[in-house]
Amino acid sequence: MTEITRDVLIIGAGAAGLTAANDLRKAGLSVAVLEARDRVGGRLWTDVIDGAMLEIGGQWVSPDQDALIETIEELGLETFSRYREGESVYVGPDGTVSRFTGEMFPVSAETERTIAEITDRLDAMVSEIDPDRPWAHAKAAEWDSITWDAWLRAQTDDDEAVRNLAFATGSAMLTKPTHAFSLLQSLLMAASAGSYSHLVDADFILDKRVVGGLQQVPQLLAERLGDDVMLNQPVRSLEWSDAGVTATSDELTVSARYAILAHAPVLYSRISFVPALPRRQHQMHQHLSMGFVIKVHAVYDRPFWRDNGLSGTAFSPYELCHEAYDNTNHADERGTLVAFVSDQNADDVFELSAEERKERVLESLSHYYGPEAANPVVYYESDWGSEEWTRGAYAASFDMGGLHRYGADLRAAVGPVHFACSDLAGAGYQHVDGAIRMGRLAASNIVTASRSAGHAAEVFA
Repeated sequence: MTEITRDVLIIGAGAAGLTAANDLRKAGLSVAVLEARDRVGGRLWTDVIDGAMLEIGGQWVSPDQDALIETIEELGLETFSRYREGESVYVGPDGTVSRFTGEMFPVSAETERTIAEITDRLDAMVSEIDPDRPWAHAKAAEWDSITWDAWLRAQTDDDEAVRNLAFATGSAMLTKPTHAFSLLQSLLMAASAGSYSHLVDADFILDKRVVGGLQQVPQLLAERLGDDVMLNQPVRSLEWSDAGVTATSDELTVSARYAILAHAPVLYSRISFVPALPRRQHQMHQHLSMGFVIKVHAVYDRPFWRDNGLSGTAFSPYELCHEAYDNTNHADERGTLVAFVSDQNADDVFELSAEERKERVLESLSHYYGPEAANPVVYYESDWGSEEWTRGAYAASFDMGGLHRYGADLRAAVGPVHFACSDLAGAGYQHVDGAIRMGRLAASNIVTASRSAGHAAEVFA
């Protein structure tokens, strides 16, 4: 068993952990980053499948994501805009396929009016929410006790309006059924993007991509840390006290003054804490769970939908694939579509064989783009629900009532143990931007604590 001593131990080599590690090093503190996987990046993963480069994990950059944009620029990476020229496609409740431009779906005038009115109502509510302190709102307890679905259905009996409004935070972002989370959780999701209108605007929230893939962000951050990033090292136990921490993996023992748990909250229970974490954390962590979404990649010999005047953008709350986009790589002659199957639908299609599931998914894409969509040259499903060190996608959210009850404790340090990941973010919640923000915050808190304790210039021993 190799023994290592550092100022700070970071568990998890995703964007949060690697950002924290680099900030700590700049402040003069030594670090060790232990990663359970055989790669860095966490929920960012760019890979080549059957000759096609695919963004298996997170990929998009929106204009409000200042922390991510700063990091991309600082690392010298380039971005390109998502293809969006031409018409979008919407499939209605009776299966009618309509082409449209602009943000509003081609629904009846009455449904359009209802969607606009409720969107304005939601924007007003979101404007009152501090994404870092949603539980502090005067109506937080009330809004956390009603489901997102129930609140929407209390506003209107227009089912099509409800379905279109609901999916922005339900299937599309939290990836849970709309009866499974609260209005407050939905408002937080919208507040994290600046407004509900931003969240439903695909041209805003899904604006740009990184040339060569977004996983380059953690990869380049890890390169700067060199041998201080150690892969295939799942932490089995973490002993902690006011004096510091000692982490044990199968091969290493790391002693440090502080620790940062920089991974999804659903994995905290994979570590044996000695002594156990406080009661508050035990209870809180049981009220957090991951959503579930299948990210489908379909690569074609050319982006045929462009020839038909389509942007590749498609929506329908009635389709198996509730949304899809042109995801063609920069300067690639081939065309790629990315589509999403969420929550209950994702559970259901995994009851099928792989071939049946592929057939069902491609059939759904064919409803949007025509019969050519049924014959990709490469087909791949990102199934984060089966990934041992993630266990769902995109991120963790609270069950009913949990955000108001426990939210204020989410980031609270336990002695020398700090927490940082996109699941804990306000601005940038569930996104790489939020992970970077949380990594910076945890590092800043430790630097402050270390300096006040006189540890900034010495290695803990």
